[in-house]
Amino acid sequence: MIRFGLIGTNWITEAFIDAAREVEGFQLAAVYSRSEETGRAFAEKHGIAAVFTDVDAMAGSGEIDAVYIASPNAYHAVHAVACMNRGVHVLCEKPLASNVQEARRMIEAARSNGVLLMEAMKSTLLPGFKAIRDNVAKLGTVRRYFASYCQYSSRYDAYKAGTVLNAFNPVFSNGALMDLGVYGLYPLVALFGKPEAVKATGVMLESGVDGEGSIVLQYPTMDAVVMYSKITDSSLPSEIQGEGGSIVIDKISEPGKIELRYRNGEAEDLSQPTNPKTMYYEAAEFIELIRAGRTESSVNTFENTLKTLEIMDEARKQLGLVYPADLAAAAD
Repeated sequence: MIRFGLIGTNWITEAFIDAAREVEGFQLAAVYSRSEETGRAFAEKHGIAAVFTDVDAMAGSGEIDAVYIASPNAYHAVHAVACMNRGVHVLCEKPLASNVQEARRMIEAARSNGVLLMEAMKSTLLPGFKAIRDNVAKLGTVRRYFASYCQYSSRYDAYKAGTVLNAFNPVFSNGALMDLGVYGLYPLVALFGKPEAVKATGVMLESGVDGEGSIVLQYPTMDAVVMYSKITDSSLPSEIQGEGGSIVIDKISEPGKIELRYRNGEAEDLSQPTNPKTMYYEAAEFIELIRAGRTESSVNTFENTLKTLEIMDEARKQLGLVYPADLAAAAD
């Protein structure tokens, strides 16, 4: 059994617990919360034995083998490094870090301590993404990648009413690019690597984060467009276009309905049976890697994480989107 600690007590952590409990070898052992009252309530709800209000104490307690980190983006690096320095394996929510400098520090800590570090980018571990990867060659020469993830945030209503919650607060390294745009960029990098050029535009909010944006990425023989928003909705699918046809993807963050449409009018259904608890696959991959003694995923690789963050850093630079975490990284 792999004994897990949790950092974060929000809805995404509950979704992870619900999915991970279906994975053989998963054992929930501890939870960290800044508030003991919150931690106790969460532990009671989910049957967790140990509650901590100090990350170092949890990491060094001997109660856990691994940790799932779902704290605000700005805290990913400090929480992950603290755990890895105690020999604890880390599954960290996307984006892995606020910027590429933090990510490099996390990877260095993983390597120096001989532990597993994996970004919890679930989409690239789903059966649907594997089907896309395995069939993209059927398109012939790929000329365009288009990904759209625009989802109006319930927290935006609070923002417009004058309450700036974490989702729209730069202190926590948040905003539309970090929350949703990464879902379009990571699969692009996993399939086609790093682009030659990046051009970003977007709408900045008065709080100091982006509400929506678009990124155009240039490759030697193709281009890519990634659209994302937390202040509008969209029902557009995503698509990979080749000279021989296109792959149409219902949802880039959770590829479910996937169809390969050939230029001659024929179509091939690439959809795959998928556990509705889509976080199951990241938990299963992570536990399997620990059992195999691996320190890096062959799918959600360090290289993919770093290249994606390099794109995001460049996009934020063009947007004028700066986080306190960037200033701290520059000072190190």
